[in-house]
Amino acid sequence: MSKIHNEVLLANRDYVSSFNKGDLAMPPARQFAILTCMDARLDPAKYAGLSEGDAHVIRNAGGRASDDAIRSLVISYKLLGTKEWFVIHHTDCGMETFTNEIMSDLLASSLKTASVDATGWHDGGEGPGSTDGKYINWLTIKNQAESVLEDVKRIKSHPLVPGEIPVYGYVYDVKTGRLIEVPEATAAGQAH
Repeated sequence: MSKIHNEVLLANRDYVSSFNKGDLAMPPARQFAILTCMDARLDPAKYAGLSEGDAHVIRNAGGRASDDAIRSLVISYKLLGTKEWFVIHHTDCGMETFTNEIMSDLLASSLKTASVDATGWHDGGEGPGSTDGKYINWLTIKNQAESVLEDVKRIKSHPLVPGEIPVYGYVYDVKTGRLIEVPEATAAGQAH
């Protein structure tokens, strides 16, 4: 058993010893959902004032409106009653540090973890790699405000998303903890 694996199981044992949330309802009590990045520096429960049972939090690399993220949002609304959604990207995101081509090239070289320095990404692993990475859109980010706007528009224009759901767009500042509105995204995400 690895050190991390052991730490997680011990933490769970401590959590279970005082657990008292077993009666929470399945639908989120505050009836909203957040789509945000998987970055470990982001704690949506803290920056959005959430407790267990309050909201759905959907996370992926970059907090992007991928097909799977939209699938989760539609389930959140259709089956569990959420009425408002937030798209929250963040400053200093790793998704800004590479392109589809860079990722595909790294994976073609090897499947080992790559490294980055001032000159860019480097693969130090030994092959084999796989060329299958070139068939994936990695949904990289060039500009946070633009990606938030793009994702809000994609969600709002999706045929399975009802017009009455407002979608708000924000960028979380990893240096200050502040949510900064992207006004164009929130305007595009208005309910109608």
